[in-house]
Amino acid sequence: MTLAAEPQHTPPPLPHWDETPDDLGAAIRAIKPALRARIEASGRTVAEVFAAAERRIEARIEEIEADRARGEQVWPVLDYDAISSGTVTPEELAKLARRGCLVVRGHFPREQALAWDADIVDYVERNEFFENYTGPGDDFFGSVGSKPEIYPVYWSKAQMQARQSERMSTVQSFLNSLWRHTSEDGTRWFDPDRDALYPDRIRRRPPGTDSAGLGTHCDPGTLDLWMTQEYQKAFRHVFDGSVESYDPWDAAHRTTGPQYPGTTMCSAFRTFQGWTALSDMDADQGVLHTVPIPEIMVYLLLRPLLPDVPEDSMCGVRTNQVFPVTKRWHPALYRALSPIPDVRAGDSVWWHCDMIHSVAPVEDQQGWGNVMYIPAAPWCDRNERYADEVRTAFLTGSSPSDFPAEHYERTWNGRFTLDDLNDTGRRGLGLD
Repeated sequence: MTLAAEPQHTPPPLPHWDETPDDLGAAIRAIKPALRARIEASGRTVAEVFAAAERRIEARIEEIEADRARGEQVWPVLDYDAISSGTVTPEELAKLARRGCLVVRGHFPREQALAWDADIVDYVERNEFFENYTGPGDDFFGSVGSKPEIYPVYWSKAQMQARQSERMSTVQSFLNSLWRHTSEDGTRWFDPDRDALYPDRIRRRPPGTDSAGLGTHCDPGTLDLWMTQEYQKAFRHVFDGSVESYDPWDAAHRTTGPQYPGTTMCSAFRTFQGWTALSDMDADQGVLHTVPIPEIMVYLLLRPLLPDVPEDSMCGVRTNQVFPVTKRWHPALYRALSPIPDVRAGDSVWWHCDMIHSVAPVEDQQGWGNVMYIPAAPWCDRNERYADEVRTAFLTGSSPSDFPAEHYERTWNGRFTLDDLNDTGRRGLGLD
């Protein structure tokens, strides 16, 4: 354990652990009083600061409830053509910034998306995936109960063609530009117009499926959000009592620090998580839900500091698991949980990296539920480091290091190759 350097206005220093503490319970018992002392140095109590955060979140929840009552769509929806032509209106941008999520209509032509879906089927069947599948490689996605629903496939031509396409780059740059990526002192935290080709899996859920879905959670990290020095700086306004100044679109310190490792963690910095639809999906068929409030971290990070939470608990947050959001500790947030609208093959779905989300359960699903997971992961120090590992996985057909070491594709025919990369793909893998 080391102590963070003391700022000029001399608030109490925070302990920090840039590697996972050996004794997590002791670290939690050390960080909580230190955070309380730092907040109280602002002249307000923790209860007063949390009340201010709660008012901010409650106002957003009430806006969402009012939209529903008027029959308005909670999720922002934009046409790809408006993004590519630069004709998104200021009102649309304001709603996107307020809600932190987006459906892009017609991101890819419907025929292209359906062809990619068919190509993936051919790829896995030709290589006898189902005959060799040994079951889910992680506890989290294994909970959905289908056989399989999440395919540990990363290097199909369909996935790589989508990742390196100009249409994908256009949307990623647009989303990255919503963030403040350069600080007043000139520090550039990421390049909004260059994305790392972050490889992720596919989901194929057939008609008639019963799926347990995924519980309500968020993905930016776990105990490292309170305990590492760079995250303490990223969330400085949460921890110094000036919570009203917190900006969920400020990238400062998010792209440089360490993250505690785990099988459910993402090594890359993503401005937005996302997926591209390969089939039509109606909003009542086991789809993604979010709490569309990007500044939700002010609530989640302060909640464990209240006196009703045991001193060795962070409201259920622990390493090597996703960040849980539960009705026990966060009941008010469930009022804002909102499904995506109906989507069609070729649409894409995006949500701010901090955003609470879940996948609803479904019984006897009507129609297919097929997606490719492709986020916005702009080029930065953190993503460049991970790109070194991704290149090796790509060249060998291995599972990327963020995912279980299943390595089905190492011997597969028809895998995307080095010769198939265009300039965007080469830049996204750090091969330029």
